[in-house]
Amino acid sequence: MRLAIALILAGAATPALAEPDLAMIARITDEAMNHGEVIDTAAYLTDRIGPRMTNSPGMRAAERWTQDRFKAWGLTNVHTEGFDFGRGWSIDSASVTMQSPRRMSLRTLPVAWTPGTPAAGITAPLIIAPMKRPRDFAEWAGKLKGKIVAISYPRAPRDADKPAFERFDSAAIDKLDAYEQPVTAPDTGDGWFKYLQFGKQLDEFLAKEGALGWVRMSYRDNGLLHGEGYQHRDTPKLPGLELTAEDYRRLVRLSAGGEVVLTINSQVKFDDSDPNGYNVLADIAGSDPKAGYVMAGAHLDSWVAADGAADNGAGSAIIMEAARILSALKVKPRRTIRFALWSGEEQGLYGSANYIERHFASRPANPDPVKARLSYDFKLNQFPIEKKADYNLLAGYFNIDNGGGKLRGIHAEGNFAAVPVLQGLLSPFASMGASAVVATPTGGTDHEFMSAIGLPAFQFIQDPLDYETTVHHSSVDTFDHLRPQDLRQSAVILASVLWETANAEKPLPARPLPTKPRPTDPFHVADPDKKD
Repeated sequence: MRLAIALILAGAATPALAEPDLAMIARITDEAMNHGEVIDTAAYLTDRIGPRMTNSPGMRAAERWTQDRFKAWGLTNVHTEGFDFGRGWSIDSASVTMQSPRRMSLRTLPVAWTPGTPAAGITAPLIIAPMKRPRDFAEWAGKLKGKIVAISYPRAPRDADKPAFERFDSAAIDKLDAYEQPVTAPDTGDGWFKYLQFGKQLDEFLAKEGALGWVRMSYRDNGLLHGEGYQHRDTPKLPGLELTAEDYRRLVRLSAGGEVVLTINSQVKFDDSDPNGYNVLADIAGSDPKAGYVMAGAHLDSWVAADGAADNGAGSAIIMEAARILSALKVKPRRTIRFALWSGEEQGLYGSANYIERHFASRPANPDPVKARLSYDFKLNQFPIEKKADYNLLAGYFNIDNGGGKLRGIHAEGNFAAVPVLQGLLSPFASMGASAVVATPTGGTDHEFMSAIGLPAFQFIQDPLDYETTVHHSSVDTFDHLRPQDLRQSAVILASVLWETANAEKPLPARPLPTKPRPTDPFHVADPDKKD
């Protein structure tokens, strides 16, 4: 029996939910379907502004433009909240040319926050020296001077064993409805910390050995590039570029038979004018200041390989469209509805974490000063959690960040008390395919840290489309991979859910305030190579 059904049968004592405001939902649907602007918004963010990496020129343009749109639509309290992030970085141009054994251009992208090369580039022999842990350095000491280093272990091509494009059927959604017990171990998060640290250690080793630059292999096939990098706080010493998997394998094969010479050319820019990232916030004011507020959010920032359309221009456009719809209808909800466009999500949920620390709750700093500086992730094991002024004012938070697929339901995030309420919120939308409330939690996006402190924070289920297989963080994350009909459907549901939650008699149920858990895995052994 599905968990959601079991909870309904077991919850006879749950007070009856208010009937949905179907007249308002009809007005919302008309505004979205017949007068909507979500497609125009998504196109402007992607085609015109383009990639929006935190503190880059594109992100600064998006911060200004989104505020202007909120103001033009009549929202109030439109403002930004800043947080310490680091240097801005953007790409002017990049190329990698194989000079011998034959001349050809290779497909490439600079790795984020790596420095550029001289204007003429760097020409040098290539050495295949794969390294993925500090103990690998000893093998290559004394061998890298004057070389361009290929640092990735070459991965063989993979068979495509999953559909490239997918929409959920009922069976696929049913599989999401399975409660996952939390597993706590003393080294939770250490894999991510070691991964972040290794990038810095590798750069320092290569520079010390006299290497001139490095290239790595894309983690997807079919010519896709990504370019993720996480050294926005400590600028690397050497230029680094990513090559397509196919071009990287070719270099490995050729190097086995003789010398390969490359020219790498990476023209990038750093911006130190303002180290702060900025969240963009806007309100539809409520009629009862004591009733608290409801929030919806998506991250506005993206990686730089393409235009950040599915990740997360789509979510940002849906958030903005829900704001526009409700404002256009001149509604006056009981609770304020707050719209958030987060920054710094891709490097560690910086923007939403800062909002939490500023408004909802604080945790003690990680006692390791390096971890404390790197990311909010490393505070998640720190207790006690101290509530702040807005903790009891948040009536519910809804996040959109799983690509451009239409909404199919909501992840309950282990919040059992919220399940029947969420089902009531979605009950009018079965004909749109969005009625599921499932137990499986989601992570890696901006509701996560709110849920981790017990707040009623949720992520929508979305049709996968080609998000995970092709688009996510990749060089084809462009407007063409969005589906206009899905964006309109999502805007209708989000605006309606916000309206219902803002006017409900009670806020969405919260989970207990977390306290320090005991380790729950008696067989746990730390894995030095695990990346969380």
